Amino acid sequence: MCDPLTAAVVMGVGSTGLQIRGQQIQAKTQEKAQENASKVERQRYLNEVSSLRSQQAQEQVAMAQKLQANKTKAREARATARVSAGEAGVAGLSVNALMNDLTRKEAMYNNSVNTQAQMLDVRREISLRDSGLGFTNNMLRINRPIEEVNYAGALVSGAQAGLSTYGALQGSGFDSKMPAGHSKNIPINPNLYKG
Repeated sequence: MCDPLTAAVVMGVGSTGLQIRGQQIQAKTQEKAQENASKVERQRYLNEVSSLRSQQAQEQVAMAQKLQANKTKAREARATARVSAGEAGVAGLSVNALMNDLTRKEAMYNNSVNTQAQMLDVRREISLRDSGLGFTNNMLRINRPIEEVNYAGALVSGAQAGLSTYGALQGSGFDSKMPAGHSKNIPINPNLYKG
């Protein structure tokens, strides 16, 4: 059997070691969780940006198709107007005015399509900026600093555990006085003290 001081020291050292190891495991676990969450957040952000860019490309194709269809309709309308005017024997300023009116309508429509495209681009750029800010905020939230192992705190806590153990052992009479003439290191023969 060991004396109370040795038991207290062993308890203190054991407690300190367990606390330090626990803190190390917790830090490693948090680091791995942050790494995984960062990967997921990066992929989420890339998917969001890719989706916005894909939507932009589709809208640009649709706008180009609208402009091309309008150009074709305007060309057909001008050709029909010229043929009709020629068949009716109309010429001069009135035909020019009709052609100019058809060209003006084509330009107005094209302008409205282009203005709509610009507004969509502005909205998309705002969405992309907001996505980037959201990504940055999420990465900062995910990757908060990991608490360092607190060696000093673990040592103090271990010392407190050792002193507490020592006090408890002392209070329970674990280190009671031996009969006179016996050393603590020599085993006591209980038969010697029978009366």
